[in-house]
Amino acid sequence: MANLKEVKGRIQSVVSTQQITKAMKMVAAAKLRRAQDRIIQMRPYSQKLSEIIQNVSAGQSDTADNPYSEDRAVERVLLVVVTSDRGLCGAFNSSVFKGTKALIAEKYSHAEASGNLEILPIGKKALEHFSKRKYNVIKDYSHLIEKLNFADAKEAAEMVMSGFLDGTYDRVDIVYNEFKNVATQIIQKEQFLPIQEIESEDVDSGAEIDYIYEPSKDFIFDELVPKSLKIQFYKTLLESNASEHGARMTAMDKATENADELLKELRLTYNRTRQAAITKEILEIVGGAEALAQG
Repeated sequence: MANLKEVKGRIQSVVSTQQITKAMKMVAAAKLRRAQDRIIQMRPYSQKLSEIIQNVSAGQSDTADNPYSEDRAVERVLLVVVTSDRGLCGAFNSSVFKGTKALIAEKYSHAEASGNLEILPIGKKALEHFSKRKYNVIKDYSHLIEKLNFADAKEAAEMVMSGFLDGTYDRVDIVYNEFKNVATQIIQKEQFLPIQEIESEDVDSGAEIDYIYEPSKDFIFDELVPKSLKIQFYKTLLESNASEHGARMTAMDKATENADELLKELRLTYNRTRQAAITKEILEIVGGAEALAQG
């Protein structure tokens, strides 16, 4: 009977856990809908603005006109790593960590070895992971994911852009999860600064493009380029935020299904144990009755 009590306790524990996973799945689904709406609205605007900036940058023979396109020898590197604040979202965070380390090994091992590699973690999980492993971590903006808004993202983007302009960093890359659908998140490792020129097969690589600027070239690069970069940075955070809720919803759905399977096994075990206990009691009663009859 002690074994029966143990199985019953495990059943109650799994039922309680399943209720929690169901609730977390519903919360993640509600948050995902809002996050998905935000990123779907942002994508067309961000992509078109980015195309305009890249086209204009491609037509400049002198990178001094656009300091954000200055291609320098890569000695000092900043990696912006975007994760979540909480766990229970499957491989969402671990995939970002693996992608970041692969990027460092592939392109920036020299910067890491010389101590010129810094990491800007956005999300508490990234802060904890890279701080424990003794990376050079900038902690100022790890809280952005908690209450994601454009004002805070803009401040972080301005810090990154300022670091590139004053030569603190020669290259800035961002590692994050791009939202595809509820079940699929794609790890992206994108170059944020300097701005990359677009490659077009339709335009002769040696041809110079002459643009007419309105109101002026200075206005384009002083106003539109920084604005585009800030919006691109904010879009990245929105992508990661939507991916997080999708990953958590999928993980909690799978956990609920696993709890169902475990409950089936435990209830079967409980019924078998109970049946064995009842059979044993019947045998004991019958045996006792036969002993009395013989006596």
